[in-house]
Amino acid sequence: MIQLIVSVILYFVIFFGVAFILNMLLRKTWLMSLLYPFVVIMIVDNLSTMEYFRNTGESFSQLSAEITSLAVMDIIILSSGFIGTIVSGLVIKFLRKSGYQMF
Repeated sequence: MIQLIVSVILYFVIFFGVAFILNMLLRKTWLMSLLYPFVVIMIVDNLSTMEYFRNTGESFSQLSAEITSLAVMDIIILSSGFIGTIVSGLVIKFLRKSGYQMF
């Protein structure tokens, strides 16, 4: 249980920070939220990215099997990272609306 709490906080903070920095540098508020599913795919699957181009059907069927076999705790942890990216976008929008010009 303690590992779940620490993991949720860690994923939230890590993806909040990465999304915040990307938002400041690229000025695209929701970019990391759009890229997050690809990050999750890279975390979940055990394949090289090139396998999706070489063996497309096999790779996607293995990916769907991996995603459906995720435990509830894994889904909670990965969801906390996505929530971190969303909160980062909201914070950036609020800061820009308040007059702060980041980079």
